[in-house]
Amino acid sequence: MKRIDVIRNDNPSLIRFCGYWFPRCFSVCRVLRILGLIQEDAARAGSKSSFLLATRVALLAVTPVMLLLFPLTGKAETHIQLPQTSLTSDDVAVIVNDSDPLSVQIGQYYRKARGIPAANMIHLRFSPGRIALSREEFQGLKAEIDQKVPAHVQAYAVAWTLPYRVDCMSLTSALAFGFDEKYCSFNCGATAASPYFNSPSHHPVSDHQLRPAMMLAGLDFERVKLLIDRGVAADHTFPAGHAYLVITSDKARSVRANYFEMTAQQLNGVFPIEILETDAITDRHDVLFYFTGLVWVPQLDTLDFLPGALADHLTSGGGQLTGSSQMSSLQWLEAGATASYGTVVEPCSHMQKFPFPAVAMFHYALGASAIEAYWKSVAWPGEGVFIGEPLAQPFAPELREIRTGQFELRIFSPRETRLRIEQSRSAAGPFKPSPRQFAIRRGMNRLRFNFNQTEGYLRLRW
Repeated sequence: MKRIDVIRNDNPSLIRFCGYWFPRCFSVCRVLRILGLIQEDAARAGSKSSFLLATRVALLAVTPVMLLLFPLTGKAETHIQLPQTSLTSDDVAVIVNDSDPLSVQIGQYYRKARGIPAANMIHLRFSPGRIALSREEFQGLKAEIDQKVPAHVQAYAVAWTLPYRVDCMSLTSALAFGFDEKYCSFNCGATAASPYFNSPSHHPVSDHQLRPAMMLAGLDFERVKLLIDRGVAADHTFPAGHAYLVITSDKARSVRANYFEMTAQQLNGVFPIEILETDAITDRHDVLFYFTGLVWVPQLDTLDFLPGALADHLTSGGGQLTGSSQMSSLQWLEAGATASYGTVVEPCSHMQKFPFPAVAMFHYALGASAIEAYWKSVAWPGEGVFIGEPLAQPFAPELREIRTGQFELRIFSPRETRLRIEQSRSAAGPFKPSPRQFAIRRGMNRLRFNFNQTEGYLRLRW
């Protein structure tokens, strides 16, 4: 057994999970002991590189260091800066297979819907309609992608459903890490861990040398169009939906239930969370998160998913998007979810190969996009495919000028903190702290302040 250590920078606005596998978290940080243990769930892998399953996880603090200008009405739009909380359309490249008419149609629609720059469109040509690519064929395509992708791009949106696998890896993980057998398991063993797991980074290329990927997946254009439209509609909506953490009769597929009580405790006051012992929920019209474990999840047609909803089921073949004897993750999208996840090869019930609900919900609450929140929630993603609309960000902060000189900041937060305002006469600084501060509570906040652009420039921090 190992203790979990919670680390915290001297600035209490830093938040992240830390544990045994993240020693980088411990540098320049003050270490605090808390109650908690890490269970050696992967001991059978027989090596120090085996991931140790956390049975208690702590929420931690991180200071945003990059700033993003947020669009406002009127001339004040260049005078107020917010911290960056998520990727933007400029950060995403769309990969299109020009040999697949459906892929071309999806790519064109997504570019318009999200305002993706033309330079971020990557066009390939290969035979479509196959479940998997060989590693050799993929490596040739990956070399072409690497040559074409603009250096500033941080993530990929993949405009097709087939293929979704590369040999023993998922397509999305092969795009992120490059094909490498260390991300595959043999004899139900462990795989390499993702450095992006629970990371505070909004720059995975420079911070972790990877670009996460998500597939704009669906069996036809109309279904993918509905998915994209849901993602766009979700932005800045701050939905008052529920999280459903379901413990089913299938104990082998309900291993995440060990974390459900902790999730509810850590996110108390952030999201309404229900932990239910049942094989399915029915007639719910406020589904924002749905995490369960079954071969096949019934009653999805009785549910209403809110725009931006994340949902998945822990089972062996959920990521086998077509032709599987188990329920495909595509069915979550068809039911109305905006993003989902599943494994493309046998994962052997290692919880680390599936999303940790607390981590996904936490980063979503910070304002992260769907691709960031989902990717950061999976410790061993090599065999799992991410599908959905990557840029959906229902909890991204929004700043509006509600009348001349008066602004309202809508911000969602997974913890109590304070809004600090810094002011400068110049856009280049130096910025000095203003005596104006506002308390930020867990959950939804609406904060108003006055500012005249003739006073200079503001920088908002939390």
